[in-house]
Amino acid sequence: MSKAPTTDRADRFNELSQRRAIPLTDLAGHADDIARICHRMAERFRAGGKLVVFGNGGPSTDAQHVAVEFVHPVIVGKRALPAVSLTSDVATLTGVAARAGFAETFAHQIRCLGEPSDIALGLSADGSCENVARGLAAAAELGMLTVALTGGDGGPIVADHVLVARSADPLVVKEIHVTAYHLLWELTHVFLEGAA
Repeated sequence: MSKAPTTDRADRFNELSQRRAIPLTDLAGHADDIARICHRMAERFRAGGKLVVFGNGGPSTDAQHVAVEFVHPVIVGKRALPAVSLTSDVATLTGVAARAGFAETFAHQIRCLGEPSDIALGLSADGSCENVARGLAAAAELGMLTVALTGGDGGPIVADHVLVARSADPLVVKEIHVTAYHLLWELTHVFLEGAA
């Protein structure tokens, strides 16, 4: 019996694993940046701020996932923190898109709901989503802390802090983003619970 099919599968598995290992290693190389982001997020929560999350397509469901992680922690004993996903309200999202254009869907909501003590987290698989960029810009104008999770080369999105999943593969970008926002959640709690 030939060993070739098993070898081919092992080679393919190794290739797929390596495709994920490189951007994950890159993310780990930004540990200091992630700690700074989380420290600043903890300061905003302490000041009564909330987390406002948004993204398009797959990242729109990630925005909802992030919001529920903060509002309803799955780890027993962790405190709930105020968070809202701007992609959850379909009536508002489509209403703004119909009246003001799709590019304004998040910026309009942030101007209505955002406060200077808040945190804006924009997610974009390639860093080129105009409505995410405009949402972050509107948040910055209000004095909110702005954080972006992007992919590819990062794209033109501007924020106080940008974490890039350096991959052109949207599946890998999503996986790195999930890891990144779980790190943001966990380390923000560490700073909230400590004296830092």
